[in-house]
Amino acid sequence: MAECHSSDDVLVDISDFDNTDFPLEQVSSVYFDRARETLRVNPGGAVRVSESSETLVPEEVETDGSEEIDLLLPRPTRSISSGDCKVKRVRRNRRLTSLERENFATSGSGTGELNSFPEDPEFAEVIRRAEQAIENGIFPERISQGSSGSYFVKDPKGKIIGVFKPKSEEPYGHLNPKWTKYFHKLCCPCCFGRGCLIPNQGYLSEAAASLVDQKLGLAVVPKTKVVYLVSETFHYSAIDRAKSRGKKYALEKVPQVGRRFHRIGLPPKMGSFQLFVEGYREADFWLRRFESDPPPENIRKQLQSQFERLVVLDYIIRNTDRGNDNWLIKNEKCDKCESFREDTEWGWEKDPSVRVAAIDNGLAFPFKHPDEWRTYPFHWAWLPQAKLPISQETRDLVLPRIADMNFVQDLVEDLYEMFKEDKGFDKSTFELQMSVMRGQILNLTQALKDGKSPMQLVQMPRVVVERSHGGSQGRVVQLGSAFTQTFHYKMPFFSSW
Repeated sequence: MAECHSSDDVLVDISDFDNTDFPLEQVSSVYFDRARETLRVNPGGAVRVSESSETLVPEEVETDGSEEIDLLLPRPTRSISSGDCKVKRVRRNRRLTSLERENFATSGSGTGELNSFPEDPEFAEVIRRAEQAIENGIFPERISQGSSGSYFVKDPKGKIIGVFKPKSEEPYGHLNPKWTKYFHKLCCPCCFGRGCLIPNQGYLSEAAASLVDQKLGLAVVPKTKVVYLVSETFHYSAIDRAKSRGKKYALEKVPQVGRRFHRIGLPPKMGSFQLFVEGYREADFWLRRFESDPPPENIRKQLQSQFERLVVLDYIIRNTDRGNDNWLIKNEKCDKCESFREDTEWGWEKDPSVRVAAIDNGLAFPFKHPDEWRTYPFHWAWLPQAKLPISQETRDLVLPRIADMNFVQDLVEDLYEMFKEDKGFDKSTFELQMSVMRGQILNLTQALKDGKSPMQLVQMPRVVVERSHGGSQGRVVQLGSAFTQTFHYKMPFFSSW
């Protein structure tokens, strides 16, 4: 085990905040010195990270930002506190660039070169089984529900192992096989899409929600990653179909060895792949059951704890689509139940375990708070569970992480690595998304410290924590290390929480 020396860099320990009320009339600036261990932050202030040995930097002194670290761009390593030591965090192995993936996809050369998950062999094995099933003619099955093209993916035995949502078949995607959103876009262009979200990036939102869930240790989102799959059951254009028929004819004389996906001839589709969860039922089913037949106290406490984790996730990523049909509940005593009987009783022996699964996270990570037609409120805020203060268990799990600026910055960097892989990635728009997320984290930190309930949490003033511009070189704008908190007052026409 490596030893910590006094010469090592000291990490930030943000375990003690000053009183963090929200005075609208006062906005102060706070500076952080890396040579010290503690940072006291006023939520209304800006934070500057400096390499200087001085504690405070005079506000009137202008700097060129040359000594400030970049809090957005990824670095080769990242420091994460572990006791008094600095733990180096190595970036994951290099993956194909966007251009390389695009060349592979358009050439129809299969998905073996595109799907590489050396850091997660279990997930890689699931994808391998899905590819093997498609090779054997067991194709993904389109899900009838919803307004986009999404598919149940099966293994070679025909068992459902995941849900695949292609980018090109998202609600407003150009290859969406369902016509609902097409008529919405055609007949009501003024209400097209959700004005606070980036169009056709739902697959990234799905994968990013899983990343946030893992970083916070919530364990409510089934593991989700961006993958490439190709199947005859996916919705392709007529041109792609015609090309595939030509390729099939040309490959009839090619030996069987090495054909793999070549025999399909269609280009792979990029999208989110979420592991399938078994034994769960829509939350609405169980919540109605709880109203008529209240569960035992131990089950109620477990459900409350899982519900609070869902609240933490949704609030941080600002999910705009969390109805009671977009999260699931399971009692693990029914792991092997093929169906849920209406006469199921709650009187199980010992300690039953209730689990929650947060699915359908494609409408999250907005670049601004909703301020046009609708607010898109958190629907769980009206549930009885939202009226209870957040438990000490959830506070102990979440608060030490989100109160640490190193952790938050590490999360931002991981999201940057993920979002930049999209062909339409825009750095400035991503920074707006992170500004909203930082504001949500700031509010959540204060709410956990004050022992607020989820209902009180969603009623807090909406905050955006923006980064200042550190200067510019021609058309390139450098982002500084100072953060400024602002309150978002503009409300949509139909306002609510």
